[in-house]
Amino acid sequence: MREDTRTRIQEIALELFIEQGYEATSLREIAEKLGVTKAALYYHFKTKDDIVASLAELRVVEVEELLAWARTQPKTPRMRRELVLRYADRLRAPRYAEIARFLERNQTALRHHPKILRMREVLLELVGEMSEPGTPPVTRISRSMALFTLHAAKWTAHDDSLTEREIADASLEVAFRLLEP
Repeated sequence: MREDTRTRIQEIALELFIEQGYEATSLREIAEKLGVTKAALYYHFKTKDDIVASLAELRVVEVEELLAWARTQPKTPRMRRELVLRYADRLRAPRYAEIARFLERNQTALRHHPKILRMREVLLELVGEMSEPGTPPVTRISRSMALFTLHAAKWTAHDDSLTEREIADASLEVAFRLLEP
């Protein structure tokens, strides 16, 4: 039950952070929307920063799992393709989409947050696993962009006639093209 409450707090906080912005949202508002007292909220999270840390940690754990897998694999075209597929699957999870929207809308407030910095570090480590030492810079950058393409497609595909699935499929195809320039 404790995890269900924590998850619900994260969901409500995320919703309010997206709607109002991180800095404009108070713990009192989160507690009110949840229908609990601030004391009940404090039992799980002492500060908004603790909530952000817990959300970022969810993402860090996912990428670290993928990183651990990648480190056990030979650096082949097949491994890179599988890594991109696994990464894309994680990005398609509804919870990730909300966290990504939150991070995008609150970049200034969160720029120096330790958990957000860790999330970036782990992602860069994952990118590093896509190439062998000595790989030419153009190839390394191209492979890096394969992962970032999966993120960017959501904001760069401005055609309202495209479904989320069509955008995701197109971004995956572009990512595969970038893997082996």
